[in-house]
Amino acid sequence: MFPVLGNNPVASRAQRRGETDLEISNVQESDFGEFTCKVDSTPYKHTLVIVSVSAFPSSVLQSGTDATLDCKVSSPGDSIKGWWRRPDGSEHRSQKVELKPVAPSQQGTWQCTVSHEGEEFSKNVAIVVKSPDPKPTTPAIKKNPDSPNSSNGKNSTGGASDWTWGAPLLGLSWWIWVAIGAAGLVVIILMVVVVVVYKRTKRRKKRFMRMKKAQLSQMPKKYCQCARQTAAAKPHQGRRREKPSALPLQPLLQE
Repeated sequence: MFPVLGNNPVASRAQRRGETDLEISNVQESDFGEFTCKVDSTPYKHTLVIVSVSAFPSSVLQSGTDATLDCKVSSPGDSIKGWWRRPDGSEHRSQKVELKPVAPSQQGTWQCTVSHEGEEFSKNVAIVVKSPDPKPTTPAIKKNPDSPNSSNGKNSTGGASDWTWGAPLLGLSWWIWVAIGAAGLVVIILMVVVVVVYKRTKRRKKRFMRMKKAQLSQMPKKYCQCARQTAAAKPHQGRRREKPSALPLQPLLQE
């Protein structure tokens, strides 16, 4: 007969398969417990154990960090415990494994094993261990024994020979120098932009003046015509009288 589930939350996710099988979908940790199936009035009990494994913070770890592997077993009365098998085959008889710190040799498949009534169930988690990123080294200015100023603790440039990158320079921190350099770069860029804009504006102005002159040269020329007053006409005179030609001189009579 079909198992009686009652008001258990698992009832909504359980379906009968065949005459004696019960299938539970979307199994949750709260589904553990004892299930009773009656056949011809004879009860048969079955214990459902839920096993879940986890790796914190994740299954991909960095060498030198800390991590925790948990083999959680949910069963009636918490009477069933799990244990771990390391990648090298050795056993860790505890539900939790503390990796402090994580080592490259711990990379591989970790197996959580649960035993109940002579049966074993196992679930695996793959651990990947990555090497830490190399730390950037800060170059230091070493003392030059061949320098002429090495005897008085000064290098050839006149600064302290034991000065290292990151130390205050002229009493100012390195980030202040970075800010000063960035501000200087911004000023230079602004100056370049101003010069470029000025030259471009000047070229446009010259081009405009040339176009204006060309337009003026193509326009027809207009001349001013002034109304000048004509002079008064002279009165008409008659024909001039010609002077009579002079008479020829006659010789004087002599006695």
